Amino acid sequence: MMTTAIQDSTDCDTNTSLLFTEGDTLYDAMLADIATARKTIKLESYIFADDEIGQRFARALSKRSASGVCIQLHLDAAGSLFWYSRRLERELKRNGVEVRWFHRWSWRNPLRYNRRNHRKLLVIDDSTAYVGGFNIHRENSYLIYGKERWRDTHVQFCGGLAVQAGQIFDRFWQGNRRWLQPQPINRNLLVPNYSLRGRFFLNKMFIDLFSGAKRSIFLTTPYFVPDHRSQRLLTSAAQRGVDVRLLVPDKSDNRVAQWAAHAAYDALLRHGVRIFEYKPRMLHAKTAIVDGKRATVGTANFDYRSLFLNYELNLFSPDSILCRKLHEQFQKDLMEAKEIHLQQWKRRLLISRLFEFIGWIARRWL
Repeated sequence: MMTTAIQDSTDCDTNTSLLFTEGDTLYDAMLADIATARKTIKLESYIFADDEIGQRFARALSKRSASGVCIQLHLDAAGSLFWYSRRLERELKRNGVEVRWFHRWSWRNPLRYNRRNHRKLLVIDDSTAYVGGFNIHRENSYLIYGKERWRDTHVQFCGGLAVQAGQIFDRFWQGNRRWLQPQPINRNLLVPNYSLRGRFFLNKMFIDLFSGAKRSIFLTTPYFVPDHRSQRLLTSAAQRGVDVRLLVPDKSDNRVAQWAAHAAYDALLRHGVRIFEYKPRMLHAKTAIVDGKRATVGTANFDYRSLFLNYELNLFSPDSILCRKLHEQFQKDLMEAKEIHLQQWKRRLLISRLFEFIGWIARRWL
């Protein structure tokens, strides 16, 4: 198996973010850092599966807990519903790991179940942190799942930004859903989508990022269900000469979300946005690079749920190395994608248009 984690060293440099695009390499790095934890391990995951990968993490967390490390595990009740097991939870709790569920089902307040903690965050001793699209399950492992493993992206960072990540975890764990105004550290911003400054803060960051584009916007997202304002941002950028390219999956684990994405294709293509569908496997990465100089990596999809409903967390960075490597990975992914052309798209079947209509109607609930 090729190691395709994009990183310059195994040491955590406080000035450089390390990029991971292979689950096995990421999990090895995370587990290595967990093994060296001395005080705290803070872990949020949308999916924490009772499979080969989840069990590796459970054993590692249990071992550090036995050594006196304080371990907090925050899992989303909806995201892990069909992946987790009570047996695994009992094992973790028996070994001293504090497990907390976000928004369990409640008959008194059923609508809260629809608002999910979609964040994937690991913080070790408030000095090293990881955030991105990778969940903890076998689908990301080449060694276990094979060539069909999901294509995803994660980033590691250290220093002051990791301290901030730990604070974000703590506030959420304590029930405070709104973060203070994000503070830049070496021009990097760690951005949740709710802040004291206002709701939908993450959406505003995307608006600022795309509005300032002069040459290129390269957006990768597994679930593309843009609101009308986001569509206008992309189309207006293309019309003023910006090279706007959208990379989405050909194979999706959410068919209705894919129908909703297809409903937006026509307008985007007509205004010059180029759309590519990634062919080899499930695409789950959530990244954007603008002008090769500004980038974001995180947990947020470019859809209604991530931008207006779920709790998400993204790193926004001008780091030249990170931007270059994200750009290189985007170009590599394009080589395994097929471009959708307007004339071809206009010839799609009537039944496909009906499915698109159904998906678009359901877009706020996907």
